[in-house]
Amino acid sequence: MSLNDTPRAGRLHIGIYGRRNAGKSSLINALTGQDIALVSDAPGTTTDPIYKSMELHPVGPVVFIDTAGFDDEGTLGRLRVERTAGVVDKTDVGIIVIDNEALEKAAASSAAAPADAVLAEEKLWAEKLAEKNVPLIFVLNKCDEMQAPGESGALTESCGSQPAGSHGSHSAEAAGTSANVDAVVTTASGQPTALAADTAASVSADPQGDGRAATATAAAAIAELAGKWPVIKVSALHKTGIEELRQAIEQSVPEDFLREKILGDMVEEGGLVLLVMPQDIQAPKGRLILPQVQTLRELLDRKCTAVATTADGFERALSALNRVPDLIITDSQCFGQVYEKKPAESALTSFSVLFAAYKGDIDKFVSGASLLNDMTENSRVLIAEACTHVPLSEDIGREKIPNLLRKKFGKGIEVVNVCGNDFPSVEELKGFDLVIHCGACMFNRKHVMSRIAAAEAAGVPITNYGVVLAKLTGILDKIELPG
Repeated sequence: MSLNDTPRAGRLHIGIYGRRNAGKSSLINALTGQDIALVSDAPGTTTDPIYKSMELHPVGPVVFIDTAGFDDEGTLGRLRVERTAGVVDKTDVGIIVIDNEALEKAAASSAAAPADAVLAEEKLWAEKLAEKNVPLIFVLNKCDEMQAPGESGALTESCGSQPAGSHGSHSAEAAGTSANVDAVVTTASGQPTALAADTAASVSADPQGDGRAATATAAAAIAELAGKWPVIKVSALHKTGIEELRQAIEQSVPEDFLREKILGDMVEEGGLVLLVMPQDIQAPKGRLILPQVQTLRELLDRKCTAVATTADGFERALSALNRVPDLIITDSQCFGQVYEKKPAESALTSFSVLFAAYKGDIDKFVSGASLLNDMTENSRVLIAEACTHVPLSEDIGREKIPNLLRKKFGKGIEVVNVCGNDFPSVEELKGFDLVIHCGACMFNRKHVMSRIAAAEAAGVPITNYGVVLAKLTGILDKIELPG
């Protein structure tokens, strides 16, 4: 990623799921217009999740996540499926890819089975995503008899459809019990846009064995699986249906993805803001950390005057200003020092507190910090950091916060650190009394909210670096929280 790119954490995360050889990688290549994903007829080509960032008009900056097939087998296969499951927590929009050819073959050999049994794996993963409130798009891939780009876009009988513009119901009964089994291609809002199957009555007997009964069974399975979610028929090979898929992605962007600004209503346009940014051993060489960059950019967008200083230059910066700052934003580790010396008229917050609201749930983090009133030397604390880096002296998550906890509650308090994508399961979380998370500038909001949900499911309070440091220094009730 260059310095001019939108950080991955700020991009819409689009997870691509499906069985091996469903055409997930080919679909990403078609969507991006590049050969960025390795494509092969050999099952299991994709092993670890692969991330590809791009601009997707008109959605904006996105990152596609190509996952391993969720039907992978064997010891290594199970590990790959576990990696795929980990992607669910960070997915903003989920695309489940279904191989049209394989689906019809399965439908033909499963005539006596319920329609949704044909897509049992897809149903299981759709439920996993739905549990996380992830909007879904179902893609019926390998519809290779579709008309070429530039033509009407109607689908041929090989995909079990009638011309676009026809309408049908949103669901279907089991094959053979309905006179009109319609699998509907819908928009993200649930409105039908094209009929996806012939009626069961016209094909159920299939006396010539031409496969139309299998097509109807497959259509019924798709309809039962998709429910309210859109179904888009594409040919990744011929790049047909891709524009319709892009439109479906645009319509599926979650309402809470485009969050309110980092600063909320904390400063008005044209305000004066002082940023306290220590450049200690933890600071990356030659650049600012991401929360500082993003906050500074937002201040400039608001036409604010932003003045930056280090912790030891704080008083000097104040004396150089011709008026007191409207807002002071500090690194959380300097909370106590800055609070003691700041003008009474200036509001105070920290980068970590800002990101607690921007990426997570500030109210739950503040509530979680209240557990610090009841902790003892026998308590067990998990500290989770989004970044993966070699710990340095004065590291906030591995030294400063643990030392403050030991100073307040005793040396016996147990502190466990995890970083990156490592995070305990719900059952494992039950062994902790408190979870303290970093500002998560490297995670998207969905990922942070998934961790909050996991902590809630375990019955364990969760809070944030900045909130905890404000609480431990006794100023939590005196700092500004984003509204």
